[in-house]
Amino acid sequence: ALRELGPGLAAALPALHTLVLRGNALGPAGLGAGLGGTLPALRILDLSGNGLEALPAALGGAAADADPPGAAPAFPQLRSLNLSGNRLRELGPGLARAAPQLQALLLSGNRLRALPGGLLPPPTAAAAVPGGPFPLLSRLEAADNEVEELGADIAVLPALKSLDVANNHLRELPTALANCPRLKEANFRGNQLKDKRLEKMVNGCQIKAILDYLRAGGRGKGKAESAREDARKKKREKQQKKDVGDGEQDEVEEASKLLVKVLHVSENPAPLVVKVSPGIKDVRPFIVCCVLKGVNLKPGNALKRFLSAQTKLHEDICEKRTVATIATHDLQLIKAPLVYDVQPPDMLKVTPLGRKEIKAKDLLRQLQLEAEEQRKQKKRQNVSGLHRYLQLLDGKDNYPCLVDAEGVVISFPPITNSEKTKIRKDTRDLFLEVTSDSSLQICKDVMDTLILKIAELNRSTLENKEDSGSDNESDALCGPAALNPSQNAQPMVVEQVRVVDTDGNLKVLYPSKTDLSTVSSLLTVIR
Repeated sequence: ALRELGPGLAAALPALHTLVLRGNALGPAGLGAGLGGTLPALRILDLSGNGLEALPAALGGAAADADPPGAAPAFPQLRSLNLSGNRLRELGPGLARAAPQLQALLLSGNRLRALPGGLLPPPTAAAAVPGGPFPLLSRLEAADNEVEELGADIAVLPALKSLDVANNHLRELPTALANCPRLKEANFRGNQLKDKRLEKMVNGCQIKAILDYLRAGGRGKGKAESAREDARKKKREKQQKKDVGDGEQDEVEEASKLLVKVLHVSENPAPLVVKVSPGIKDVRPFIVCCVLKGVNLKPGNALKRFLSAQTKLHEDICEKRTVATIATHDLQLIKAPLVYDVQPPDMLKVTPLGRKEIKAKDLLRQLQLEAEEQRKQKKRQNVSGLHRYLQLLDGKDNYPCLVDAEGVVISFPPITNSEKTKIRKDTRDLFLEVTSDSSLQICKDVMDTLILKIAELNRSTLENKEDSGSDNESDALCGPAALNPSQNAQPMVVEQVRVVDTDGNLKVLYPSKTDLSTVSSLLTVIR
């Protein structure tokens, strides 16, 4: 029932990275007296489900005071802004200055009439924004609004990959959409378009056909115009290569990229599915999963380096597990299908890594005692290891868990996964999971990075022959390492995993067409 936010937040919590205020009574003034300053570390801001009628001044709304030249942005690290389910009619021009690193902007369920509309500053002001307005904005959702016009300036967003303007009042789509260089996913369904041929493409979700059609100018300009445009495009690409040189350097860089192949659900005879129970949405709602095949952990210290890399990702991109948690499992030890569920602390039983089966409530108490003992012995104020993450479950009536077909808990995020599915040196196929209570996009970004890191480690293992056989006892138990130069040409395979609700409706599919794009400069993906 929060109606406004007092002015002391920024001063009290300068390192705050996630602020979730969804489902309150904010508005129409929004944040009231404001935050009282900037939040330099804030990455996620969720103001969905309130009563906002205008973009808050703190976010560069129309009521904001003009920033002096060279003023620092209020939210320099903000990546995700959720304003869905409010009563917004327009967007202020100052958001590009306030949040220059924004990657995801969610505006569904408002009353917006135009898009981008006031979101983009005028050309004179846009020139003052380094790199242009929203250079990293890749996801824009504005479904279920009253949008009557999709402006041609949508093409100004250079990183836009996903656009959702379903269920609006659009009659036409601008040809400028075809100039969005990275647009891969778009939803225009639920709009009464004048061009019925285009509407048919829209209802069939044929994004490539839609963009080609718009590029050719719509009805009346067919293959000839499209062919001319292709010819012009090839000519531009040829000129660019000539300007750079003979292109040999590009070929060397492309050849040095890591390689993974995506196996689609439709091509997989036995795809793995994760079912999500309704209760999870109030505890830890976001999960992304996939299967990774073709990993080699046998030689030398490959397994140790793999586990160290996972720990480092938890420290860095997962921000000490506060925004996301990774769990890796031996696929051969998993009994599918899986259920992402919640259980009370005194009912949830898990066999943590390196420990015996224990109730979650007792495990946390045990870890708390260990943490206190460790702190006393080392005479430190802080603790390390698993003990740092105990506070992430404070106040929870239920704990999240991933359960296999036999009812065995194989993961208890963000604390531990199970000894039952522990990865060993002879593990070849992995089941990867990333969970978060912050956002789905963070799960995907972490998973992208995890797959890249595993691919790097795998290639390093194959190339460094001196590592092979350095751990004779373990390798003898696991079988020969069988390092073969031809293996370098065999890409790892990423199998899509569907996350569905209890009725079987799709919630998440990873990797989708747009996933793994954040690491595309280092990773070649065969789809």
